[in-house]
Amino acid sequence: MDTRRLRILRELSRLGSMRAVAEEMGLTTSTVSQQVALLARDAGTALIEPDGRRVRLTPAGRRLAEHAVTILAAVEAARLDLDPDAEPAGTVRVSGFATAIRRSLLPVMARLRDTHPRVRIAIAEHEPVEQLALLATDAVDLALTYDYDLAPVAFGATLVARPLWSVPWAVGVPAGAADTGVLTRDWIVNSRNTADETVVRTLASIRGFRPRIAHQADSLSLVQDLIVAGLGVGMLPADQPTRAGVRLVPLTDPEVRLRAYAVTRRGRAQWPPLALLLRSLGAPPP
Repeated sequence: MDTRRLRILRELSRLGSMRAVAEEMGLTTSTVSQQVALLARDAGTALIEPDGRRVRLTPAGRRLAEHAVTILAAVEAARLDLDPDAEPAGTVRVSGFATAIRRSLLPVMARLRDTHPRVRIAIAEHEPVEQLALLATDAVDLALTYDYDLAPVAFGATLVARPLWSVPWAVGVPAGAADTGVLTRDWIVNSRNTADETVVRTLASIRGFRPRIAHQADSLSLVQDLIVAGLGVGMLPADQPTRAGVRLVPLTDPEVRLRAYAVTRRGRAQWPPLALLLRSLGAPPP
């Protein structure tokens, strides 16, 4: 089977329409249709069927699309394996959240600058949903992303997530506020990621009330400013100091932990510069 046709089928499974596949891969819709038809001939079975004015994968098409993920990853790994001893060189595009960039990536970059000067790292700050979208379109090579144990992320078959570290989170409250009734106050949640709101609603559900989501802020510094102003409470990392006027109340029964991951597309981690960066980050094989 032609690997290019397998990639088209994989993208059709992901995107859901031939027009979207054509736009994604820089092809015409007619070319996408022809290539799928040729792949169906190679496979000896129908891979798509009409669905109103669109098409959808048949059960056989879905199975082949799942195989395509593994096949294409193996082809990429084989290509990279032709020169396994090559000196790492090139630019690794990294998308990360601020804490992981500061805690994990910047110290590694300082070391690699001396030991592997031909490896360059390009950094972009994004939230998890944005990061996974960038990985899916091959716009980045590595995502330093996170979830919470009370709001786990399903990374999917095309991605490989390697755990990096985890930290407990607490509730930030005004310094003079009492511990009682903390969770029933107005809440400040992330404006670009729904994970912490999911955690807040889960904690509230366990305790039998509905939280009031009053404000949304992307920056943890701004969250603390809002807390000091008496506008609500919000989740903050328990292992980091807070600004004056903010006090941390531990979360227990259940505890809340943020979990950091190094995420790559399946089959890409053998690329020497990326493999070097993963090792330097302490990201174990999955």
